[in-house]
Amino acid sequence: QVQLVESGGGLVQPGASLRLSCAAFGFSVDRYAIGWFRQAPGKEREEVSCIKSSDGSTYYGDSVKGRFTISRDSAKNTIYLQMNSLKPEDTAVYYCATTSCDTWTPWIWGQGTQVTVSS
Repeated sequence: QVQLVESGGGLVQPGASLRLSCAAFGFSVDRYAIGWFRQAPGKEREEVSCIKSSDGSTYYGDSVKGRFTISRDSAKNTIYLQMNSLKPEDTAVYYCATTSCDTWTPWIWGQGTQVTVSS
């Protein structure tokens, strides 16, 4: 069965760090670009980060550049999103998905993991 499973969300204070994981089952993360998206209540879905399968190129949304880092562990078939210097505006449900890093068109979604940044 093809699926993505996110983990690692939680409640943290502003300035803290979290690492989200996106484990793939039924396919290899080396063959598909994987993106991270987020959606906060009442807001549109936002493109956070993406990593290409072909050459490992990475892409970031303007709001997270310099703070978030996406990476791939082929041995664990997992994509990570390291989030540093978290801000309250980073609060959202974070989803990983197979996608195109050029068009940001997702098609296989994970169930999402909640990230809450609050003092």
